Amino acid sequence: MKRKMISEEEMQIWHMWKSSYTNIFGRVVKDMFEQTGLSEGDFGILDRLDLYGKGKLRQQELADSMDWTKSRLSHHLTRMEKRGLVLREPLETERGVQVITTSAGKSALNNARPVVSVAIREHFLELLTEQDIDSITNLAERAKAKS
Repeated sequence: MKRKMISEEEMQIWHMWKSSYTNIFGRVVKDMFEQTGLSEGDFGILDRLDLYGKGKLRQQELADSMDWTKSRLSHHLTRMEKRGLVLREPLETERGVQVITTSAGKSALNNARPVVSVAIREHFLELLTEQDIDSITNLAERAKAKS
């Protein structure tokens, strides 16, 4: 089946959507970094460790949850270890490494979550109407069903 090229107007819609997302996401990350010192990657790692593993996850599970390569995650974890946010320990019963949130990491996450919530509300949620929310929800559900 041959697919039709998108129109100039459709391409503009695509670029507006990407630009809006990038702009909003960038503002949230900027607010978080300025107020907490955590990068987007730091927050993502600490948040997933807490949500998916109650503070501990195999390094490979963490990489998979973030859709990061092993190398990218390893380099980032090295920087976070130097700052005292996480520890890595070999698993005792099998091959692999476990990533553990330190008390400093847990404290940093707890300090960042309200900042992130306020930034999401300010830069995104307050801009939405009920119709926008319905449209975004419907689009997300259709996109998920198609994948």
